[in-house]
Amino acid sequence: MSSNGLTPTAPTDLAAPGLAHVEVHGITRSSFILRGALAAGAVYGVSGVTPFVSQALAASGGGDAEILNFALTLEYLESDFYNVKGKAVGLSGQAKSYATLFGEEEQAHVQALTTVIKQLGATPVKKPTFVFPASSQSSFLALASVLENTGVGAYNGAAPSLQSKTVLAAAGSIVQIEARHAAAIDLLIGQPPTPNGGFDVPLTKAEVLAKAGPLIKT
Repeated sequence: MSSNGLTPTAPTDLAAPGLAHVEVHGITRSSFILRGALAAGAVYGVSGVTPFVSQALAASGGGDAEILNFALTLEYLESDFYNVKGKAVGLSGQAKSYATLFGEEEQAHVQALTTVIKQLGATPVKKPTFVFPASSQSSFLALASVLENTGVGAYNGAAPSLQSKTVLAAAGSIVQIEARHAAAIDLLIGQPPTPNGGFDVPLTKAEVLAKAGPLIKT
């Protein structure tokens, strides 16, 4: 039993164990929500991320700028994963080509979200620091699959809370690219490009936090 009264989940019980070891260092609301989203994905698979993010952002009351700052934090993570970790691992072949292309596109997402947040009169969240548990091409690709699918779930979860149609359209254009990244990586590693079938299975915030809470790094 953990100090918060929840029973920790054994690593072997996790749907996406790689996510449980992604460290996000930062104390902003966006960093906290991102840690929770990654923990939810670790426990339930990426389908568990959507309801967690949707309810967490709705409860925050921060408006479109707060939601976009969460998305920016996620884009920082993905950009850092491809542009920094991808180079450190020493990728080759199609994996290297994907990492280079996807890294450029994730950085473009960072720049686009930063611009929109400023246009809303808000301050873009600072980039946190990340630690990724990948030491080989195979472990990098496995984590890339989970991160990309988690990104799709996060955007889908946040979309209903957006008020501006313009901002919603911008988020929609980004999530489509994230989904294509996920499908490309999944096909490369021999996984189905639609791992949850036609629809993701919704979970309540309480169901996610019951197991994910102990995994959130503080």
